[in-house]
Amino acid sequence: QVQLVESGGGLVQAGGSLRLSCAASGRTFQTYAMGWFRQAPGKEREFVAKTTWSGGNSYSAHYADSVKGRFSIFRGSAQNTVYLQMNSLKPDDTAVYYCNAAGQDDYWGQGTQVTVSS
Repeated sequence: QVQLVESGGGLVQAGGSLRLSCAASGRTFQTYAMGWFRQAPGKEREFVAKTTWSGGNSYSAHYADSVKGRFSIFRGSAQNTVYLQMNSLKPDDTAVYYCNAAGQDDYWGQGTQVTVSS
């Protein structure tokens, strides 16, 4: 059974930092794109960042314009984990953040709440 388990959300003041983690299990995720989406109250789920496989142990990072320069995404050495380092957080970043693994199939985590206070 495939599972994606997120952790690291919480409450932080504007300008602060948080790191989200996602651990996937149940199959091999080496060639899968793994990344993050978020959904704020009353809004649709939107893309935040993802890593895509470049071959071997290499991955490329992709970001939404709204988070470029503030967020960094990277895969763990086990290749079934993905991290999102979020710096210079803004109240607009408040949302439930979902981990996603996309490849032959599409998988989602249960979500973790990030709240940024002004």
